[in-house]
Amino acid sequence: MLQVTQEGDCQPCHRTLHPSQAHLPDETLRGFSCAFDDEFALITQNQSTDDTLLDQYPSAGLVKNVLYSIYSDEYGQSHLIGDQYSLAAAQHIMRRLSFLTGHYSRCWEISSAHLSEKALDEIHWLASLDTSRRLPGLLVEFFHLPRYQGVCCKLISTPWTDQNLQSHGITSTRLRQEQRDRGLPTEVIELLHLAAQADVRFLIFDPDAAPLEGLQLSTPET
Repeated sequence: MLQVTQEGDCQPCHRTLHPSQAHLPDETLRGFSCAFDDEFALITQNQSTDDTLLDQYPSAGLVKNVLYSIYSDEYGQSHLIGDQYSLAAAQHIMRRLSFLTGHYSRCWEISSAHLSEKALDEIHWLASLDTSRRLPGLLVEFFHLPRYQGVCCKLISTPWTDQNLQSHGITSTRLRQEQRDRGLPTEVIELLHLAAQADVRFLIFDPDAAPLEGLQLSTPET
């Protein structure tokens, strides 16, 4: 994305570099003259441009900055996170956001109200078992958080995709079935797999935590 300035008191505008010049390095863009319309900017200084193409861009300006925009995809909607002035800086931000360095683990803390009382009792019981009696091979462990009356689920080998689970000789569908066969409540399994799809490592059910927007609350049992 190019930040373009014009003569006078006009506010800077932002335009996408014309596709025919997408190969140009940043140093041939920043500080150079351009022509632009409502969508694209075409570098005119030190560049050979076709007159017919140039006639399609009525406004003249100067490229002040080259911006690399970072967007998030939230429920199908694109949202701007921020801009950086170099590709390297933008990639650094992306690595920190996506935890590709491997130095961080993801953790969700959601309200216990997303689970029924019966399901909560079940995972609290699982957390109370000694290590030898817990459910091996199901890629999840349960721990009490007594200070907060919560329970933590540690997800192993996330994300639970078929490709990532190859090392365990299992598919996501088969893992789900084995968890069900071993007695995990279906509603717990569904939330675990939802978290695992997002590469979450720790899922905490806390009675004092806020409900997760868009996630159904459990209906009180009668």
